[in-house]
Amino acid sequence: MNESSGRRERKKAATRQKIADTALRLFLEQGYEAVGIRDVAAEADVAVTTLFSHFASKEALVFEQDRGFEQGLVRAVADRAPGEPLMPALRSEVHALVRHCTAPGAAPVWNMIEASPALREYEESMRLRHAESLAAALATDLGVPEASIACRTIARFVIDAYALAREAEEPEAAVDEVFRMIEAAWAATDLG
Repeated sequence: MNESSGRRERKKAATRQKIADTALRLFLEQGYEAVGIRDVAAEADVAVTTLFSHFASKEALVFEQDRGFEQGLVRAVADRAPGEPLMPALRSEVHALVRHCTAPGAAPVWNMIEASPALREYEESMRLRHAESLAAALATDLGVPEASIACRTIARFVIDAYALAREAEEPEAAVDEVFRMIEAAWAATDLG
């Protein structure tokens, strides 16, 4: 990558982050439903087309780290060291996701999501997409068909572990508890 394209990528990333930060601030201050795309674009000092070049929808503004979370799950499978067991790698990634989503300051965002049918629906579709990406990574890693029921099931369990732990009284302990069950299910497959 040359210096010019590196600068361009940094500028794009900074613009994306500015839009996301502005949107979240406005949503939390005024309410998700009360803020429109034009409001976010104006406050972030970008054109609406610029906003849409970074985010496909208003809901995507709330889940701006979606791609990074999905890629992290896939990398937990694909980038393991040779011989590194699969389940501990996934458990570690889910712990990181849960820590992020239960960090101080996250509660108002989750309250906003829970209060909005559009955001709840978007989050559910996002989780299903993450599960499909994870299932594909598992299948590739194991050399089995992408439609493998075992891979798709384990992927859904992993995504549900994140969602359940995020809502638990003790999120870290909940991840471990759910992963004990996932590991047992994985061991019961002919892939585990």
